[in-house]
Amino acid sequence: MSRAKPHMRAMRIHRLGPLNPAEPPLQEDRVPVPEPGMGELLIRVHACGVCHTELDEIEGRTAPATLPMTPGHQVIGTVTAQGPDCSMNLLKQRVGVAWIHSACGTCSWCLSGRENLCPDFCACGRDAHGGYAEYMTVPEPFAHPIPPQIGDLEATPLLCAGAVGFRALSLCRLSNGQRLGLTGFGASGHLVLQMAKHLYPDSPVFIFARSAKERDFALQLGADWAGNTIDRPDTGLDAIIDTTPAWLPVVAALQALSPGGKLVINAIRKEASDREVLTTIDYDTHLWREKSLCTVANVTRKDVRECLRLATEIPLRPQVTAYPLEAANQALLELKRGDIEGAKVLAIT
Repeated sequence: MSRAKPHMRAMRIHRLGPLNPAEPPLQEDRVPVPEPGMGELLIRVHACGVCHTELDEIEGRTAPATLPMTPGHQVIGTVTAQGPDCSMNLLKQRVGVAWIHSACGTCSWCLSGRENLCPDFCACGRDAHGGYAEYMTVPEPFAHPIPPQIGDLEATPLLCAGAVGFRALSLCRLSNGQRLGLTGFGASGHLVLQMAKHLYPDSPVFIFARSAKERDFALQLGADWAGNTIDRPDTGLDAIIDTTPAWLPVVAALQALSPGGKLVINAIRKEASDREVLTTIDYDTHLWREKSLCTVANVTRKDVRECLRLATEIPLRPQVTAYPLEAANQALLELKRGDIEGAKVLAIT
């Protein structure tokens, strides 16, 4: 007589559309615990961060490959089983899984260390089931050992908000003493501020945020100036990182740059509701005098591991608010409303 397969809880996306409080976007399902395939690990999930990208998935801006889909790409857990051909000795170890679930490993992008641009890039929680569940699988090379100094809950935002923030900060090519701006101050912004203060101790950091609560939080963490999205400090900035889901902060940031300044747009999909503000871009005001713009496309494994290393060095400890797995809908609705201080995390086991 065959044994019944063990089941687990998972919060899954069953349909796409605008977030509606009357119709929770995720449904709690009981599904079989996945089995690790060739070169894969089975992870018992301890915690999973809640990210704005989950809103983009639910609302169709970066739609899941299939439905239903288990979202979540800031995953901390313990390896409980491994498939054939695993060789990294991660069994029973605590690991993290980030947005990059896998890549081909053979294209020119992968071979040059830019696997985030791989045409076969597979995203955790969008193209493969993620961490809003009690278990998940991941290819062994894409599991990241977690330093023992960092707890489960506080490690989760380092895998996405921290890692993509680290990549954005690297793309700024900032020199110590140059002026840095951050527009938007959520999970990523509050980590980038602390990274920048550690890596560039003589660089003043300017925060642009709609919420007075976020501006106060930034000043508490050491920001040198904080203002509204369209406010202007007395000096131009050498680099600005945008972490918002809107277009207005992009236009405002271009205006706040010094000649030769650089705007780095973080990997968050822009909503269409304020797209008309792009028509207000004026060449002389926003673009002239060798200003530049680049975007962040996902993260590499190196970004994740460098962020974890830096987090132990600073030390960097994210501020988090914990929710049980079954409260994932509540956390997403609060995120949509802009009710943010630090990062939101599902505490699962």
